[in-house]
Amino acid sequence: MSTIVNPFNAQDAKAFGKVGVLFGGRSAEREVSNMSGAGVLAALQSKGIDAHAFDPGQRSLAELAAEKFDRVFIALHGRFGEDGSLQGALELLGIPYTGSGVTASSVGMDKITTKIVWLHQGLPTPRYAVLNAQSDLDTVAADLGLPLIVKPPHEGSTIGITKVSEAAAFKAAYDTAAALDDSVLAEEFVTGREFTVAILGSGATARALPIVEIVAPEGNYDYQNKYFTDDTKYFCPAALPDALAAEMQRIAVEAYRALGCEGWGRVDVLLRERDQKPFLLEVNTSPGMTSHSLVPMAARAEGISYEDLCVEILRSARLKMKG
Repeated sequence: MSTIVNPFNAQDAKAFGKVGVLFGGRSAEREVSNMSGAGVLAALQSKGIDAHAFDPGQRSLAELAAEKFDRVFIALHGRFGEDGSLQGALELLGIPYTGSGVTASSVGMDKITTKIVWLHQGLPTPRYAVLNAQSDLDTVAADLGLPLIVKPPHEGSTIGITKVSEAAAFKAAYDTAAALDDSVLAEEFVTGREFTVAILGSGATARALPIVEIVAPEGNYDYQNKYFTDDTKYFCPAALPDALAAEMQRIAVEAYRALGCEGWGRVDVLLRERDQKPFLLEVNTSPGMTSHSLVPMAARAEGISYEDLCVEILRSARLKMKG
């Protein structure tokens, strides 16, 4: 049964005004963003909304302003779309937009800063180290243990991530991540099951949708297995004891609120095998909306269609800065 508070009425379409769906962009996730945006655009148009495509990777901010959109749906992923930079431009242009504001988007895109905030709030996240060219990788490996995960902290969609099982492979993994980012994150590897929790709303009204469990081939949930194969299996609602599912949803919502996220998002969680303890991995403030994406999957499990989900997200569009 759907939990949308305000079911879409055809008369609402006109009230939305002229809507821009922003997708494409300049990040390494452009291909995925194109798929997300095409889906969102078709969904909004199917509801009678005056929605138009706009690619900030190919068109300027001046052109965006000239379009005179009444609000925009951000279907961009990664840098220059999910990291607060576009959100700041939209605030300056006075165009209401979906999702989190400048600060929450920026912090959420930075996995290191996200961890600092979560740890300060007493939320569980795997142990980590921040690496640079001068780091003693042997010391880091001894401290975090092997295997460990090495990743660029400002990329998404598992881009640039390496699982390091042997100390000899650590340097190559560091180089791969460093080619994409100025800093590199090394993270304790948590052995267990992988889940994601989609969240809708803001502040006290933020709520978790049914949990999705991700079972990837050989545990490798990489870019290819995320978007372009049918080998990865998804289970929603995830098979979990009620109390554990409720706890996982609780910490995911707390993690979302701790960063000041709003509108919608997705929090990735690992469940450690040896003691069934959940650990927060990262937050996505502009999650994928492709045919393989997890927020639409979670929404369907609650009776919310893809089209209605897009409308609910669009309805939450606003400017976040006062004055």
